[in-house]
Formats: sequence, structure tokens, C-alpha cells
Amino acid sequence: MQTPRFLPCGDTALTVEFGSAIDPGLNGKVLALDSLLRANPPAGLIETVPTYRSLTLQFDPTITDYDALIHLLEEASTGLQPQAAMGTRWRVPVVYGGEYGVDLDDVAERHGLTPSRLIELHSAAVYRIYMIGFIPGFAYLGGLDPRIATSRRTQPRLKVPSGSIMIGGEQAGIVPMEMPSGWHLLGRTPVLSYAPGRDPAFLFAAGDEVVFDPIDASRWNDLERAALAGEPVAEPVHA
Repeated sequence: MQTPRFLPCGDTALTVEFGSAIDPGLNGKVLALDSLLRANPPAGLIETVPTYRSLTLQFDPTITDYDALIHLLEEASTGLQPQAAMGTRWRVPVVYGGEYGVDLDDVAERHGLTPSRLIELHSAAVYRIYMIGFIPGFAYLGGLDPRIATSRRTQPRLKVPSGSIMIGGEQAGIVPMEMPSGWHLLGRTPVLSYAPGRDPAFLFAAGDEVVFDPIDASRWNDLERAALAGEPVAEPVHA
């Protein structure tokens, strides 16, 4: 069993690193440790930040310190079993191609597929939300069919619209707000994964799952209005 690495991050944070790959087992250990610490937070713990294969702890150095947390984390990590993705599975509507996904045809051609087949492969997968980050609400998704994994663009775009459904390498993502990106745009969803005026502001969480539901563009305006009115639009579904 690989021993986790403990990495100092200044004098108010440290990272527990379980490996270096995008792997459900490693991410499961991250979520398991995160759940353990959230259920029984040690004195001085301010916040935990789960990622693909590591967990960062921010702490108050006037209450605890690096050595004390390392001792606690070594004990907590011993025999730690990966936690399955036990969050909500969301069905996310997507309009693929055209003005909604300007790279769909190019990505399909690159893989010798028709656009329809690319949509089939992209929407057939169950995606695990490994982490939220980069900007508020950006969901990093694992589970992309390797047959459509695509290297990032050589020329990143300075702006991609909110709701873009993208792939980059073996990763997939849902864009919460306008942002720069070198990933490929396959479609767009009216779902707002981050809405500051909504409760909850963040729709998705690490450990949730996503399935994409191809929809016709004629449904866009109604769903967009619903999302802007505060409705989640994405639907929780049973696994």
C-alpha cells in the first residue's frame, strides 16, 4: 500500500497526497479522509479542500501546528478504505454542437467519428466529480470514454461561455461562468453550477456524479429562464 505524502503549504496549511494519477481509488481515499475530518474536526482545522488525489487542510497556527496534524493524519490514514462516490447523481441537459458546441465537428473528425457518434459516446458515460476548483463551481469530471480523449487546443480561447461542456485530455468539465480555456467545446447546458444568489450557491460537490442528457436547442430558452430564476434545472437521479 502506498504511504501518503505530507506536504507543508506555508505555516497555515498542509496537503496529504495519496498518489499522482486520476484514479477512483485514490480519490476515494481523499473523500474518505475528508469525511472523517469533517465528522470529527480536530482543534484548529479551518477548511479542507479535496482534489483528484490529495486533500489540503487549512488550519489556525495559534491553535494547532504541522507536527500535531501530521501525527493525527498518520493515524487516520492507516487502513483508510476508499469511499465510493456516494453523492448525488445529476442528469444535466446539454445542447450539443452548432453555436452551443463549436468544436464538436472538429473533435469528431479527429477521432474518425460522426458528430452523432461522438455525442453518443460522450453522453453514455457516468462522470465522477473529482473536485471543484480553478474558479468557483468548476467541476472536474473523470470517466470520459478514452476513445474521445483529446489533447488540449494549441491556442486557448480567452473566453468560453458559462455552461460550456468541455473535454481536455482525459478530463471533462462544466463551466460555471465565462472563463479562458484550451479545452474543446462539445455543447452547452443552461444549468448554473454556481449561482451566488441561489441557496445552495454551489450545485455540485466532489463525490457527486453527472450524466449528460442530449436535448434539442428548442428547449434552451425555457431551461435558461428557469436556471436564472434559481431552479437547479439539473435533476437528481437514482443510480
